[in-house]
Amino acid sequence: MFPDPISSGTPPVESPVSIDAHRQREIKWMALLPIVPPSQARKNKKVKRLLLEGVPSSVRYLVWCHLTDSKARAIPGVYAQLGKRQRVPAFSDIERDAKTYFPDQTQLHPLDGPLVSLLQAYLNMVPDIQYSSGLTSIAGHLLLLSPEEDAFWIFASMMDAHLRPYFSANTTQLEVDASLLSKAIEVNDPGVCKKLYVTFGIQPGDLARPWFSTLFVGTLPVEYLHRVWDVFLCEGVTLLFRVGLALVQCVRHLLLQATSEEAAMEYLVHPPLACLPSTADAFLNQALTMKLKDDDVRKQRVKMEAQLKRQTQSRTLSTNGPSGMQTASISLPKAS
Repeated sequence: MFPDPISSGTPPVESPVSIDAHRQREIKWMALLPIVPPSQARKNKKVKRLLLEGVPSSVRYLVWCHLTDSKARAIPGVYAQLGKRQRVPAFSDIERDAKTYFPDQTQLHPLDGPLVSLLQAYLNMVPDIQYSSGLTSIAGHLLLLSPEEDAFWIFASMMDAHLRPYFSANTTQLEVDASLLSKAIEVNDPGVCKKLYVTFGIQPGDLARPWFSTLFVGTLPVEYLHRVWDVFLCEGVTLLFRVGLALVQCVRHLLLQATSEEAAMEYLVHPPLACLPSTADAFLNQALTMKLKDDDVRKQRVKMEAQLKRQTQSRTLSTNGPSGMQTASISLPKAS
């Protein structure tokens, strides 16, 4: 986990002092990135310290490349070759969701535009992935910051390192994380937990899915979202639990007053801006200080996932025999 969390951040209107601090952070990042190998960046104390200080938008895509080690994954010519394959079944859904999630970013809408091209390539490369709009929302935000091919490899790295199980036909990982999230909410706020899961009967997956499978796109303002992603790419899925707990805390008074499941879910998935801390750094600080033992979450994830997989495999074998077992696949073209 990170060291002591940051204090609340930059004022809304940048003063000469904050502009100078921004430039100093930019200089620090440009000096640090060449000397810390990407494969070691997520464990480097200097990188973590700079992440807490902030990531200037001018270098954010470079920092994300570094944290995901996406350059090492990139195979020359593969992205172009993937784009030449036949259209994936979700093609029209991607086009629709691009307009829904990014109505003002018209460069992402065309059938031959970067967003459709990126997801077309990825779904051709990893055919076992089940399409959902969360893929479009995540890929679209990467494209707003990164050149298309770089965004593709960052996206592929994020998926493999953290997110791919959320989009599998096997829902084990989402079930595990939804259960762990509900337990974390109970530990932090038993009253809210009872209201959500007992009084309203909300299923754990109904809350975890719109948060985790979109990385909070559509829930958090863009500046807040990018600060969460800065740290997520270093810390991994445990940060998603922290962000969820922080959001519950932000809208707690509304949840306790809510009279329906629909109202409660609306507050959680689309929290009123007035309920959030005034800056992105202040929100990140709130998330980092939530009561949660990251190592315990990691251990419980592994334990519960293994248990669920054993149960699922037993059911599959008893129903279909050994031939019913499936493994994840990747379909890469030959590099040109």
